[in-house]
Amino acid sequence: MIEPSAEAYSAENAPPLTKEQAIANLQSPDLSLRYYAAWWLGKNRVRDQAVVDALIVALEDEADRTEMGGYPLRRNAARALGKLGDMRAVPSLIKSLECSDFYVREAAAQSLATLKDIVAAPALMQLLNGGVAAAVPVPGRPHLTQPYEAVLEALGAIGATEAISLIEPFLDHPVPRVQCAAARAMYQLTQDAKYGQRLVQVLDSNDLKLRRVALGDLGAIGYLPAADAIANAKVENSFKLIALKGLLEHQLQQELDVSSLSEDAIRVMNLMDSLL
Repeated sequence: MIEPSAEAYSAENAPPLTKEQAIANLQSPDLSLRYYAAWWLGKNRVRDQAVVDALIVALEDEADRTEMGGYPLRRNAARALGKLGDMRAVPSLIKSLECSDFYVREAAAQSLATLKDIVAAPALMQLLNGGVAAAVPVPGRPHLTQPYEAVLEALGAIGATEAISLIEPFLDHPVPRVQCAAARAMYQLTQDAKYGQRLVQVLDSNDLKLRRVALGDLGAIGYLPAADAIANAKVENSFKLIALKGLLEHQLQQELDVSSLSEDAIRVMNLMDSLL
């Protein structure tokens, strides 16, 4: 059984919440209210100690479980904690990497990538045990044994250079999206342009979804030499703009004098203007 999406309980059908109501709903006997409350707190980025505490408790929830063994509330709680940016959630998210639910592990890895705490590196690296040989599809499920994309991206985001030897083999994984995640992480950890260029090459793929993935990766790593390739990619302009925005943000972070934009920053801004 696939649990209903958060949108099933969204603004169209659900009354507006307050922070207090959302926290209370996380303990409601109505499982749909719990699920929606966790989603709502993350979507609205309600940064409050009581909210974080309640979501951390939700990571241990046993009541909201699907027939297939999934934990929908835990998934939403893990996603929300990443959006709230509170480092107190890191230990509980690390523990969630051991959950039997693939999607809880995936959400936890994604949130740890957002929080960027190097303390998560050992637990994330454990999910790469067995290397590419172990990274195979789970029979009867639409995913691999571990959320490799999210794990690889998290290791890159937190700067886990000790994981380079574990990540590199995934450049040859049979799933192209995993290859992209590995290239993204390798660039972040080494700053070697060859990994950025691997992602640029993916923009010529016949797979639209894969081209979108590559755009997201290029924006996330701020690979400036990809600017023109991004602007000319055969993808919707909205995806191009998001990727170029990532490049621009990285460039501005590197510039000491923000009152005077560099030629590179201006070039990216002009490319963005051309797409509007």
